[in-house]
Amino acid sequence: MLLEGSCHCGAVRFSVESPTPVPYRRCYCARCRKTAGGTGAAANVLAQASTLRVEGADALTEYAAADTTRTRFCARCGSALWLTIDSATDAVYPFASALDTPLPEAPERVHVFTAEAPAWARPARGPDDQVVERNTPESIDAWHRRHRLREI
Repeated sequence: MLLEGSCHCGAVRFSVESPTPVPYRRCYCARCRKTAGGTGAAANVLAQASTLRVEGADALTEYAAADTTRTRFCARCGSALWLTIDSATDAVYPFASALDTPLPEAPERVHVFTAEAPAWARPARGPDDQVVERNTPESIDAWHRRHRLREI
């Protein structure tokens, strides 16, 4: 699925291909919470870094966390756009909040790193949701395959 996204001020626009476009995983880790803002969770999807196309790259800035995760932001409006992980060279994780493409609704949600969620941002858990204190062993790709939602 072709995903298109942008920052709030419009200085940065991007597109990327994703065979796993359902934003089902909500992350409550301190890094996601603090860089994404909002209610304490960041939702992102997995896409192929080799297909990433960016307009307005001169307006991008990067935060490199100690855990080898790099988050790209618009330097003008501060919108969090995507993250990468140094060890996953052909993966890019666009924040669902930065995507302009309508995304499918997940049949279930997985709330990860809930041990780091502050009391005011505890997950609003649905009846089919999973809540884990750290990370789930199931990959984004495997989750999409299990739900028969993987494209390609």
